[in-house]
Amino acid sequence: MKAVAYNSAGSIEREDALQDIELPRPAASGRDILVEVEAISVNPVDTKIRKGLNPGDDQWKVLGWDAVGKVVELGPDARDFSVGDEVFYAGSLLRPGANSQFHLVDERIVGRKPKTISNAEAAALPLTAITAWEMLFDRLDIHKPVPGAANAIVIIGGAGGVGSVAIQLVRALTDVTVIATASRSETQEWVKSLGANHVIDHSKPIAAQVAALGIGAPAFVFSTTETDHHLKEIIELIAPQGRFGLIDDPETLDVTGFKRKAVSIHWELMFTRSIYETADIAEQGKLLNEVSRLVDEGKIRTTVTETLSPINASNLKRAHAGIETGKTKGKVVLEGF
Repeated sequence: MKAVAYNSAGSIEREDALQDIELPRPAASGRDILVEVEAISVNPVDTKIRKGLNPGDDQWKVLGWDAVGKVVELGPDARDFSVGDEVFYAGSLLRPGANSQFHLVDERIVGRKPKTISNAEAAALPLTAITAWEMLFDRLDIHKPVPGAANAIVIIGGAGGVGSVAIQLVRALTDVTVIATASRSETQEWVKSLGANHVIDHSKPIAAQVAALGIGAPAFVFSTTETDHHLKEIIELIAPQGRFGLIDDPETLDVTGFKRKAVSIHWELMFTRSIYETADIAEQGKLLNEVSRLVDEGKIRTTVTETLSPINASNLKRAHAGIETGKTKGKVVLEGF
């Protein structure tokens, strides 16, 4: 089968940063299903692994943690899907990625693809939707108010892949006011179109901009990027007893400033359930089915902003380079081998 992989970590500028290769087609066992991949998307995790993880001598590392495709084979213990079902999912960090014609995945972390959108449109959603959902509802528990705080959430990096989904989930499923940050006119218009109630510029001090809205100190802050750069502002703007969540990887993070306000701190990694095969691993499949339903009901839309075809090393290098600028909005998707 065709696949895109690398065998030496490093810069995307290298000619061999990603390569077109042939690999054996895998076979399903246990609760795995084998999916014929039709569309994928690219996430920051792809670029981080490609830059920093060497797969070893004569080994190939296949990236890709967003996929849409059709089930073509079932493991003997699989029971949730049938051959021919259209599915979408984000996979596991401990297993080969989905940048290949056929891909094995545990059926418990798989959802049914939305019926009303294309494969490319659906491929933009799984990883970011899981990340946003788990942060909003499992970590920050935004359905539970913070006494005395404004029923509002600040989403830092609102135009990115995760922020773009988080804005929509908050608006579709809660009455929480969304304050999204974006620093360029095109990204500010993007987050407005997704439903943000207020937009502020994270290239400027954000606490004063939040205060100027006149709604009070927000109960929740969700930081998707540059958390260390914004930390002092977050500490200033968040309400006492508020809840703060982040998903990026600051080299250091001094959280002692939150103590005076008794702010709880939550880190989200959507791969945790699959890495540890937690007792609630199947919740990811369930939430993807809910996301699919919301899409089909017109309450959430895809966040794809660019589609490349076919799925090959050249196009994936282009997508990786775009992600590494830190200026993309929404998601870059690749379709078809």
